Order: sequence, then structure tokens, then C-alpha cells
Amino acid sequence: MYDTLIIGAGMSGLAAGIRLAYFDQRVCLLEQHYSIGGLNSFYRLRGRNYDVGLHAVTNYVPPGTRRGPLARLLKQLRFRWEDFALAPQVGSQIAFPEVRLEFNNDINLLRSEIATHFPAERDNFERFLKRLIEYDDLEHQDFGLSTRQVLAATFDDPLLAEMLLCPVMMYGSAREDDLEFGLFCILFRSIFLEGLGRPLMGIRLILKHLVRRFRELGGELRLRSGVKQICSEQGRAVGVVLDNGEEISSRQILSSAGRIETMRMCGQPSPDRLGPPGKLSLVETVSIVNELPRDFGCDRTMVFFNDSDHFSWARPQALCDQHCGVICSPNNFAYDRAVPDGEGVIRVSTLANYDHWRKLTSEQYGLEKLRWYDRVVESAVRFVPDFRGQVVDTDMFTPKTIQHFTRHENGAVFGAPDKQLDGCTHLDNLFLCGADTGLVGIVGALNSGITIANRYCLDPGKNSA
Repeated sequence: MYDTLIIGAGMSGLAAGIRLAYFDQRVCLLEQHYSIGGLNSFYRLRGRNYDVGLHAVTNYVPPGTRRGPLARLLKQLRFRWEDFALAPQVGSQIAFPEVRLEFNNDINLLRSEIATHFPAERDNFERFLKRLIEYDDLEHQDFGLSTRQVLAATFDDPLLAEMLLCPVMMYGSAREDDLEFGLFCILFRSIFLEGLGRPLMGIRLILKHLVRRFRELGGELRLRSGVKQICSEQGRAVGVVLDNGEEISSRQILSSAGRIETMRMCGQPSPDRLGPPGKLSLVETVSIVNELPRDFGCDRTMVFFNDSDHFSWARPQALCDQHCGVICSPNNFAYDRAVPDGEGVIRVSTLANYDHWRKLTSEQYGLEKLRWYDRVVESAVRFVPDFRGQVVDTDMFTPKTIQHFTRHENGAVFGAPDKQLDGCTHLDNLFLCGADTGLVGIVGALNSGITIANRYCLDPGKNSA
């Protein structure tokens, strides 16, 4: 009998497991795959290491900072700042046809860019920043307001509103063409008021420290242990049945599998009662180049691009979207030492249609990956120097990859559009953590696991320890 079973060894599951293990709970993490991290994972191909999911860690703060989401999770999980070894971005850009806004981890750069390109909106932007800073993400007041409506009432120039929406929605909106204002506030602060960082060794460094700490505290991690069913009696979860038929008992269960996916494990499959599943999925191309990107002009950390004055965030009719996306070079962070091997990496992500990818035969799937690698990169090089002549190796993942490693319906990257902010379910001792509680990104996911563990799974008085 375990004190807590945790379904999914992604960021939120690992954080919850560590937090509970600190208080002598017997905790077991169940992961359906042979590796940890969920979508934020890594693999090795043809002698090279690849990250999956991680472009940058949001909520970056310099060493020694004591406030903010990153500082909170380091304190709660008892890590040092040096354990994650985050290097700040060198500078990013929002690129539209007629205007480009530069930003970095100092909000004053974005302020100056808006004053230059949108001088009439300067005061409106300052008032908007004040509202974002004062938003209380624990109280969730005004969380469900339409962000598009708020922006339309705030700014006179619709182009500025579209440009501010672009990176925020790309980094966390499960809704098509809009998102909850509360989520916008959280994401905007994480990107622009705190910032972006990354470890030199990528996501594997963060995962290594999380798993090591979990095991040092006595936590049990079981890979290739997918959950087929959550069992309940008299309104309480009592355990799970694994895909192989094994039964495991527990006093309480946390699930990072997603709200709809978790309810189906409980035998409640009706989407009408659960709300619609997420429809927004991605493809990502990975290009290995024979020199560092900055040496041929690709010197931004991130470029969020859109090829019209209106930003549309919706599942495309084709296999992939060619109108908007995000270009990232993991090389373009201010590391304290040189990148190993001297090769560079450029990653391009854009929206994709899971249903279309799912219906392809194996032969068609391979061919379409080749075709759409070319098309996605061709779309990207309208906004950055053309790097195709420097490419020495490539890879690409699709919505099928995401669905395989997360089991999220439709390969939805940011979960379902209707969030369960308090993490509660119909069972008294079954709780959700992860994206469907309204916190996304690496730091958001980690804090989600911590928050749910503290709120529901620890004895009163231990939450602040």
C-alpha cells in the first residue's frame, strides 16, 4: 500500500513526488514509457543528443532572487539555483510583416520597442503592465475573461494587441484564437517580466536532478507502467490497474495525464460531461547546422513569427500551418562556456492537425515528414537568415509523436481548453496536476505538482515547510 500513486513522470509528477517524499510518504511514480519527462524529454539519434519540448525555461530570474515562481519551486524542492544552471536568453523577437518587436529578460527593452513602433500606445501599455503585475493568480479573479476583449478595450492599435498575443498563445493556449485572461497574465509575466533561460545541457540536466532527488528520498519510479484503470470504492480512489493487469493500492492518487484522460481511466468517457478535448498540436523540425547560428546571422534566442497583421491560433486544415510559428536556437543563450562540438541547432515549431497525421499510412507518414520539414523551414526562413545551406542532419516530430509519449487526446500540447484550476475530481482523494490545472511550461508544471501536493496530500502545517 502506497501513500500516494502519481500517474505520469513528467515535470508536475516528479515535483509532486519529491515534495511528498520529503515528508516520508511512500510514493510511487508510474510512467507508461521507457523514459521520463513526457513531452519535455530527450533522446539520442545518429550520435547526437536532442531535446524534445524544451525551447526555454520561462520565469527565469538571476541567482539569489527570492521571489517568483522559480525561486518558490527551488525552495519547495530544496534545490540550489546552480542545480538547474540556467543561462539567460541573449534576445528574442516578435516578427510580423511590417513591425518587429525586440525583447529580452529586461522589460525595459520591450517598453522602448513599443514606444518606438507604437508611440500612441505607450501610456496604455504602462497601465496594462500594472494590471498584469497586480493580477493575483491564487485568487483567480477575472481568470475566465476573454483576453482578446481585454486587449481590444486596452489598446487603440489592434496590431499591438495581435503582437502581444502571439508569443503568449504559442507558449500556452489550449484554446483556439483566444485564451483566459488569467492564463494570459501568468504567461505574459513568465515570458516578459521574468524571462527565458536554459541549461547548457538542456532538459536532461533538470530531469537528472529531479529523478536523483526523488530516488534519494526513497521514491519509487516504475517505467513501462501505464495505467489502464483507476479503481474506486464509495467515492474514493483505492488504486490502479496497470496495462499488464497488475493491481496497485494507494491512499491517494495524483494524475498528470490530463483531466479528460484521467476521467476515462475512471470509466467516465463522455466528452460532453468533461468538456471538449484539446485540439491544438504541433510539429517541430530540428536542424543540425555545421556552425553556430549566430555566425550566419541567426542571433536571436526565439523568433515568434506571423505572416499577417492578424494572429490566428487554430488547428490548420492542412497537415501543418505555414503562417505562424516559433524559431528557437538553443545556442543563443548566455552560457558561461562554449557549446560542445561547435555544431548548432535551429528548431521550428508550428501548429499541426492531429487527425490528418493519424490517418496516414506508415509509408505516407515518412514521406509527409520529409515534405513538411521542407515546408516548415521554408516558412521560417522568411523571418530569419536562410540556414538551409548549413544543415547537416535533421529530425522532426509530429502530433503522433506527442500522442504516443503523452497519451493526450489529439496530441494536445497544452491539454484541454477547460481547466480544472483547483485540481479536484469527482473522487475525494484523486487530484489533477499539470497543464489542466492552468499552469504550463517547465516552471508552471513543476509548481503545479508542488501546489497540488501541498494543498491536498500533506498534513496541515507542513505546506510551508
